[in-house]
Amino acid sequence: MTTSAELIEISESRSAHNYHPLPVVIREAHGAWVTDVEGKRYLDCLSGYSSLNFGHSHPKIVEAARDQLERLTLTSRAFYHDQFAHFCAGLGDLTGKDMILPMNTGAEAVETAIKVARKWGYEVKGVEPDQANIIVMENNFHGRTTTIISFSTDAEAHDGFGPYTPGFRIVPYGSADAIRQAVDANTVAVLVEPIQGEAGVLVPPDGYLTEVRELCSAGGILMIADEIQSGLGRTGQTFACDVEGVVPDIYVLGKALGGGVVPVSAIAADRDVLGIIHPGQHGSTFGGNPLACAVGIAVIELLNTGEFQARATKLGETLHTRLRELIGKGVTEVRGRGLWAGVDIEPSLATGREVSKALLRRGVLVKDTHGSTIRLAPPIVVSEDDLIWAIDQLTDALYALKER
Repeated sequence: MTTSAELIEISESRSAHNYHPLPVVIREAHGAWVTDVEGKRYLDCLSGYSSLNFGHSHPKIVEAARDQLERLTLTSRAFYHDQFAHFCAGLGDLTGKDMILPMNTGAEAVETAIKVARKWGYEVKGVEPDQANIIVMENNFHGRTTTIISFSTDAEAHDGFGPYTPGFRIVPYGSADAIRQAVDANTVAVLVEPIQGEAGVLVPPDGYLTEVRELCSAGGILMIADEIQSGLGRTGQTFACDVEGVVPDIYVLGKALGGGVVPVSAIAADRDVLGIIHPGQHGSTFGGNPLACAVGIAVIELLNTGEFQARATKLGETLHTRLRELIGKGVTEVRGRGLWAGVDIEPSLATGREVSKALLRRGVLVKDTHGSTIRLAPPIVVSEDDLIWAIDQLTDALYALKER
């Protein structure tokens, strides 16, 4: 058997270093638990950045994928296939929108939303050619394509990749007034994460999304909600925007839409927005493929039961109650909603990566971000006992770091 150390050495020497993984090599996974090549088990408290909301190898999702694999996996959009209509109708019903434009990855979905907003601005709003601007937020994370990193405020994602794509105005996250001041006659959209995940699970002030919605409606501006990480049950609602009863003009979806099996993404909007796209103006060979649609249909059916939203709400109460007890004991702040938390570690105690490594040794997988923060986002299928056990491991790890 090839060991973890051997596999890590090969990976480090033969692949680009665009990630800095923790030293664990996973071989298989079921539910909320994963197993490495030596047979050690770990509780997955990252869930592929919310891609695995329904856990690893969910039976319904795997069955849908297996059945489709045996029949048809790809036609390209040159032809119709029998899963496409059901996927579009199902996702349209889930979002309450008329139309769907499917892609593969989250970054592709964001790029799609940007293209649609600009074209809508020119054809519907009447903005002069090449003058459209989109308002975006500081500390955003929408992917790493050249257009998206052009409006990133993260130096690691942004610096060294210019020239940059123009047409974006960056404002502080959580301030509707800042958006209002940045708007002009050429503003076609506001692109916002209802909760900023990569930034450390930053939750905006109460009423912020409502204000953004009202501002956009009054100004003839599209509200684009990037729900790639925050959507599909993670926060205890189908969408994080639901917390304030806000409906954006465009939903941007991905990650959990593929059930942890295949990359599936999409944007959802009404006909007056998505109707401006015509043949040849946007597409993808694999976007909306039969396998992706079959998996997406299974995910939509799971969400339609409401079981996962309710479970994330209930387990989220346990998660946040337990984590708040650690404030002043190595933790300075806890943020989040539902089964999703950003935990700031006391900088004088340890870095987020050091805490992540300490948890790894204790059988819990998390990931650090921005130096002193760790994120907790276990699959929604996690048991309450396992969730409490994971927080106990964090408690022990912090205590051990204090005693070193």
